[in-house]
Formats: sequence, C-alpha cells, structure tokens
Amino acid sequence: MSDYWKITAHGPREVIQAALLAHEDALEWDPDVVLSGRELAEDRPEDWVLEAWLARMPGAAELAMVSVLFAQGAPALEIERLPDQDWVTLSQQGLEPIRAGRFHVHTPDHPPQDGDGIVNFLIPASQAFGTGQHETTSGCLTMLDRMKHAGVIARNIADIGTGTGLLAFAAMRLWPRALATASDIDPVCIAVVEGNAAANAIAIGGGPGALTMVVADGMADPLLQSRAPYDLLIANILAGPLVELAPDFARSVLPGGNLLLAGLLETQEQAVRRAYARAGFRLAARAVNGDWSILWLRRRPLARPRATRLRALPRGARAW
Repeated sequence: MSDYWKITAHGPREVIQAALLAHEDALEWDPDVVLSGRELAEDRPEDWVLEAWLARMPGAAELAMVSVLFAQGAPALEIERLPDQDWVTLSQQGLEPIRAGRFHVHTPDHPPQDGDGIVNFLIPASQAFGTGQHETTSGCLTMLDRMKHAGVIARNIADIGTGTGLLAFAAMRLWPRALATASDIDPVCIAVVEGNAAANAIAIGGGPGALTMVVADGMADPLLQSRAPYDLLIANILAGPLVELAPDFARSVLPGGNLLLAGLLETQEQAVRRAYARAGFRLAARAVNGDWSILWLRRRPLARPRATRLRALPRGARAW
C-alpha cells in the first residue's frame, strides 16, 4: 500500500514566496519531497499556503528541512496523511477547464468547447506538472498564441521541462509541420506525454509534425543537442535553473530565434532577464499572470560584417 503525506504551512504571500525562493537555493533539499505554494483562494490573494508532498511519513529531518526555508521562523507545520492513491493526481482532480488564447484545456470530467478557432486539449490529472491550471502554463499558452498572431514561424521546436506535454502540443497545433522535441528530467513523463499525445491526436515520431520525447537534465541529451539550433525553445521550469541554462539556451537557439520562459515569480524577473541579456537575448514581450512572469525573448541576430567603403581615385589617377 502506498503511503503519502503532506506538510502544510500557512502564511502571508510574501512569507511563502520567500520560502519558495529559499527552496531554489537549498542544495541539500531531498528531491523526493516536492514543494509547492499557492494562494488559498482568489478572494484572499494575500493568504498563501506552502505544501510539501512526500511518499513517507515525515520525521524530524523533513520538518527541519521545511522549517529552515523560513528566515524569520517557520509558521506552525501541519502533517496530514493522504488517501492511498497517487498524491499528484489527487491534488489535480476536479480541475475546471481553462481558456488561454485559442486553447481550451479540460480533464475527462469536462467536455471540449465548440467554436471556430478553438483548440481543445484533453489533459487528465497525472503525475506530471502542466494541466494548464497553473498561471505559468496558462500564461505560456497565451504567449504562444500571441507569437503566432505576431507572425512567428517555427520549423524546429523544443519544450524543456515538458511535464504533461501540453506546451509542446500547443506549439505543434500552431506550427503543425515543425520538428518537435520535448524533454523532462522525470522519467515518469515519458508515459504521461505518450498517453496525452494519443488522447489529443498528436503524432509521436522523429519527423516533421511529430513529437520526440527524451529524458534529460536541461540540454544534456544527444538528441536535443543534435537537433539544435531551434527557432522556438520553451522552458517553463524555475528561475534558478533558467539562469543556469542561459548559456546553453543561447547555443541552442538560432540567431533571431524565439525563447519562451516561465516558472519565475515577478520578483525574480530582473535576475532572469539580466542572465539572458548577457547571453545575447532581448525582450520581445512580457506578461504577468498572477504573481508569475512570462517572457518572450529573441536571440539577437549575428552582427553583419561592416562593408569596406572604397575611396574614389582622383581624376587621372591609375590603380595598380
């Protein structure tokens, strides 16, 4: 029998967000403990909750690991044993459909939406991140739609940290003949992406109009590297990894190509933008969805060699 537990801490928004930022820098964090933070309700935007999910009963070590994230002292920590089922799926059940740009994302509990130009995606609750509910995912969907309206052409697409595959699917609907590659650090995403692709008539394969899925940490995969450079690269992950990956992404995006970044709080935006400015990107557009920034960047074109101006010879002079 599976044994799933949750540690919960309530606090003001700035306290919980500071704890989430501290988590990004926690080098000794146990990767089996998954951390998330959110507002309690739309009508209570300043009241947040931090949740740590794990597949064992938390002890003193786990409680201490969560407590040290709070610089001014941790609020009361609550421990809860969860029902005997996958806790990520449990946390996502009952999700309402979302609309982002032309995209309508729904679970099997809800029907698709009719209407001209609407693109439906069926994404069940699963072990992977990216059902469209989070502000970063829905913000990326809206920004992809904006890119298409702005005339972006994508023939080679990569989605780094794909989760459920939703953002890769959306890009493939917008640019249906593109070569598409999706990656995630979590091997469980392979089955999740393949199942979701089948449910949404997304082809899996190695040619144009089909998606190839790999397990990789950042760009550290031979297929990802061999298929570069990309004219559209998507990365909805976290601010810390985004900063670290800036040089790798610069090597992986065509000059003039497009980069869509998300997973960063608005308070982290300037640090991310500085890293990518140093790597040769400029801001094309930005959006804020809740407390999260969505960045559309373009890699600067290569500088053209300066033409040499020939000085005219005086009348009567001869060139040797």
